[in-house]
Parts: sequence; C-alpha cells; structure tokens
Amino acid sequence: MPDMDEITYKSASFYDDLASESDPHVHMVMIATKPDIIKQVPLFKELKKRGHTVVLAHTGQHYDENLSGGMLKEFGVEPDLNLNVRGGMDQIVSQIIGRLGYVIGELKERGKIVIPYAHGDTTTAMASSNAGFCHAFASVHVEAGIRTLTPEYSNTRILEYSNLDVAEWRRFLMDKNNWKRGSQEPFPEQFNTRCSEAATGIHLAPVELDREFMLSEGFNDDRIFVVGNSVVDATLEAVENAKNSQIFEKYPQLAEGNFVRFCIHRRENCVSEKRFMAIFDALKSFIEEGKNVLLINMNQTKRAFAAFGLEEEVARLDQEHDNFVFSEVWPLYTDVIAAMNKASVCATDSGSMQEEMNVLGVPCVTLRFGSDRSESIMNGGNLIAPPVNSGVIKKIIEFAWDNQDMKDAPKIYGENVSARCVDAVEEVLGSGEEVFRDEGERLRIDN
Repeated sequence: MPDMDEITYKSASFYDDLASESDPHVHMVMIATKPDIIKQVPLFKELKKRGHTVVLAHTGQHYDENLSGGMLKEFGVEPDLNLNVRGGMDQIVSQIIGRLGYVIGELKERGKIVIPYAHGDTTTAMASSNAGFCHAFASVHVEAGIRTLTPEYSNTRILEYSNLDVAEWRRFLMDKNNWKRGSQEPFPEQFNTRCSEAATGIHLAPVELDREFMLSEGFNDDRIFVVGNSVVDATLEAVENAKNSQIFEKYPQLAEGNFVRFCIHRRENCVSEKRFMAIFDALKSFIEEGKNVLLINMNQTKRAFAAFGLEEEVARLDQEHDNFVFSEVWPLYTDVIAAMNKASVCATDSGSMQEEMNVLGVPCVTLRFGSDRSESIMNGGNLIAPPVNSGVIKKIIEFAWDNQDMKDAPKIYGENVSARCVDAVEEVLGSGEEVFRDEGERLRIDN
C-alpha cells in the first residue's frame, strides 16, 4: 500500500498508543482548511479537557504557513497525523478517503470505535465522513445542516440600480418568507455538506434554521442538536488576545477603523469575469474615492487577477494609494480578529466571516446571490449584494458602513459552544448507543 507511506504521524507508536487506551472510542477531530482549524481546535481542546481519547487529524489540504502552520502554532496544537493530500479536487477526495480509511481500518482492527468529527461543508468533511462510513463508523458533523437560501429576486427591484432602496432591500431580506431553496452554490461546498449529512450520526447544528433543513430532509430529530457555532469560542478568545496583536504596527491605516475589508475567494465569483469585475470595480471605486480598503489576496483571488488581466492594475492601485492595504493572508487569527473588530463593514463571499461579523457586531455584506448563513441576514446584521453590478454592490456597502442598526443585530451563534457540542456527544454515548446507530435502536424496537 505505497500511498499510505505519505501519511505522517507525530508518534512512531501512534497505533499502539491508542490501542493501549481503555476507552474503546477514539474521537478523531478532522482539520484541513483555515476555518476548520479555527472552529475545530476549541472542540479538540474540550474533548481533551474532559479526558476523552482524542486525535487531531490534518488532511494537509491547507499546508502552508499562512493558511495552516502559523495558526496551529498560535493555538498551541500539533496534529497527531497528517494525510498530506495534494492535487486537484478529485485527487484530494480520493486520497482522503483512501488514506483516512486506512487509518480508521487499522484502529478498527485494534478494537477501537472511531468517531470522526467532520466540520461544515469542506471537501474534507465530505471525504472523511465517507471514509468512516466505509467502516460502519458514523461522524459527528460539526456545523451541520448549512444550506444555501436565495432571495426571491423576481419580487424585488434590487437589480435595478437606479431604483435601489437599500433599507427596503434589508427589510425584504429579514423576512424568512422571501427566501427559497434550490441553489448548488457555493461549489463544491453545498455538495459536500449534503454528502456529509448522509454519513452523520450526530448532527451539531449552529441554529434552529439548520435543524429545520435537516428535518425536512428526513434526518432524525433525536440526533440533531442545536448548539451554536464553535467559531464563537475562537473569536471571543481572539478578542481577548487582541491586545497582543502587532497588526496595527504593520498597517497603521487600520488602527482607527473606518475601513472596508474585502474578501473575494469563492470559486463561482473568481471564475466568472462578470461577477468578479462587478466586485472589483466597486472595490476600486472606494479606493479612488479615498476610502480605506483592506483586500486579502487569497489563492482564488490571485487566479482571478491573472485570468482577467488585472495584475498590473492592482499593483498600480497598491503603489499609488496609501488608503489601500493589499495583503497576503495573515497567519494569525488574533490579527484577523483584532483588525475585523475595528472594521466599518466587511464585504465578503466567505461563509465563516458572516458568522464572525455577527459575533463582533460588525456589519457584513455578502457578495453572493444567496447565503448559507441566511439566518445572519434575516437577523439584520448582514446584507446580500448580488455580484451583477458594481453600483449595486457599492451602494449596499455604503449603506452598511458603520450602520448602527446592523451593529445592534442580536448575537445568534451561542456561547460555550464547544462544551455544548461535547455534551451532545456524551449524551448519545451515555445512553448506551453508538454514533453509528443500529436500526433496531433507531426504531426503538426491543429485540
């Protein structure tokens, strides 16, 4: 099995050490991307604190210092194993299933019951759930049930820039009845989260809306727990540590706030010239007007700049405008949160940033047609800005800029979330059932 030689372990006695543990369960917390690390490490630490046998498993999907290494050091953890996957999406999926399936199989042969903790809508969540299910081990799905909703655009005039009333648009978006299902965006995340759900034994839903989605899809109510989102634990800890951040020494333009933070990395935005240019032209307009703009240059952003011939233009803006902060990804989460806590508005196509802005009380503008965190929009702190017209995007961001009503939107993602997640798992295991549930147990049939 030559492919398994790519797996690296923190300890040469990895399997023997786990086999010697008296607890039959091995709680395997999966990480792969930067959001995984932010949201899963608090859960990993909570499991360890309670004395569970727990393994931190990295697929290697994000492997450089900015996206992974720096943050792992910041959080004070080191993976127990790394699958070291590389390649295109199809190759990564197959490598995760094969390599993780091998690890789980080895532990199963040693009498262990493996519980993978898959996070959200990542490729790793989909593939690691699959790997566990192949061995009849169901996952704990952290951030379960996130589904994209799209506004009923046919009932609005949002796309008519000259007639756009952003306050009216916000009121429209805050009404749950004005949204519909059916989107396959973001790609491949909506596919991933649905696949993960099918191999899940305990669904840890951030909000009640996610629970409603899963119930409508036929999942069992007694295995769905509304616990909040573990990003809260990481974000609040980073807020506490922000006094130690040196990010404002590097970027003094951000120290007083009064800036917009742009994040453009969603595949569907970065492969569509029309969508990307609508966002870029809005960003450029703010820069040329003298507004402070922070743009984080992510991998997909770089590819879009190259594909659409914008590299020289971005370099020019960076050279000529001191109010434009153009930066590579920051490796430390504390720096990210320290800066975001001062932002006037965050314009993003990210999922997690919609949650983080709710925690921080910073207005958010989502640069997509719909959102898989639509609860944050119905809640009033977030706005959809469909990427079809730079004027529409700019007007919505201007409305959100330091908007007090949006800042005051209630916090919806809970508190002490990692503890609540582990409480849910312990409740199931304490009942005498396994995460992978026998059909007789599910039906409550006494054999």
